[in-house]
Amino acid sequence: MDDQVQDIPAMMAEIGAAARAAAGELAHASAERKHAALVGAAEAVMDRRGAIADANALDMEYGREKGLSDAMLDRLMLTEDRIRSMAAGLRDVAALPDPVGAELEAWTRPNGLRIRRVRTPIGVVGVIYESRPNVTADAGGLCLKAGNAAILRGGSESFHSSGAILLAIGAGLKAAGLPETAVQRVPVRDRAAVAEMLRMTDYIDVIVPRGGKGLVGLVQREARVPVFAHLEGICHVYLDAAAHPEKARAVILDAKTRRTGICGAAECLLIDRAAAGLGRAVLDDLVAAGVTVHGCPEVCALEPRAVPANDDDWGHEYLSMDIAARMVDGVDGAIAHIRRHGSNHTEAVLTEDDAVAARFFERLDSAILMRNASTQFADGGEFGMGAEIGIATGKLHARGPVGAEQLTSFKYIVEGDGTVRG
Repeated sequence: MDDQVQDIPAMMAEIGAAARAAAGELAHASAERKHAALVGAAEAVMDRRGAIADANALDMEYGREKGLSDAMLDRLMLTEDRIRSMAAGLRDVAALPDPVGAELEAWTRPNGLRIRRVRTPIGVVGVIYESRPNVTADAGGLCLKAGNAAILRGGSESFHSSGAILLAIGAGLKAAGLPETAVQRVPVRDRAAVAEMLRMTDYIDVIVPRGGKGLVGLVQREARVPVFAHLEGICHVYLDAAAHPEKARAVILDAKTRRTGICGAAECLLIDRAAAGLGRAVLDDLVAAGVTVHGCPEVCALEPRAVPANDDDWGHEYLSMDIAARMVDGVDGAIAHIRRHGSNHTEAVLTEDDAVAARFFERLDSAILMRNASTQFADGGEFGMGAEIGIATGKLHARGPVGAEQLTSFKYIVEGDGTVRG
């Protein structure tokens, strides 16, 4: 479809009606047909990888012209390995147990009523995301697995890539005899389409925003449709005095530098004052790797190459080779800092002291808490979910990685034998 459409509301209503109809078919589609559609989509991604790469080259050029940062361009780029990973992710989702119809609980009442609580699709899921085109495959695949239709609105930078990936998903759906309208995308860059999505209560059951604070804040303020919020990833790593030196140094370097442009990248390092010696070695590792450390005065004294932090550095998502660093008084100092500046995404504690780890886990309420592991593992694929739509940081319905199971609701099946309530 042409990127310029005059009547956005009419276009979105058409997409919404088609999605609602497709959701009705998907809700009772067999596990085998959904599996076939996902495997077919994976094969189509590989068959069309040249076309996907060509489309991505157009997006990369567009991104450079817009002046995107290196981190954002990295998010946008689809290498051969990343295209293969997309296909592998679709196969992983296909291999998961079908969540629809799974029995969650069952019991019998004294009056003989047999009650079961079973998983059921949500219906139509709207996903609004920014520059990462692989979300097109992840979101489309997970929604399909859970029996939901999907309406996807990717970032303007990934317009061509997302379109090419969607064609592959459509090929998989068609080959499996499922409606191609089960996974659709908004075919225009016009932001009016986003505003329209947020009001489509007749067609969309839930919106999943995946992006920075600006996007998520807009969706939360303006949406009339329920929202699973994926807020920014202000991930903290706390280096405790009882940390194992080699483990800690490896984990911190990976957490910051493996990929700086993802939401699981560490953005703030908190160092126990009792671990100043190890902290100095860790800071040296980071600077040697090319990371700019924005430090409190004590950190700057430990590492003279650090730059003084300002108030905006605490609670800041850099998505780049930058990290904030502060000295704290033990685990309670780290907890206090995270409670004040965190985004409830992912926090890690590096310690061999079980009591310290237990206190960290007990007193913090982020969606993901880790011990002696890189925050870069904050990912649905790494959790065994095949893929994810995002990391939900709210507390209702879905929390943490949103995979196929989290994209279902439930219903009660009640069976009697002429049972009456007299």
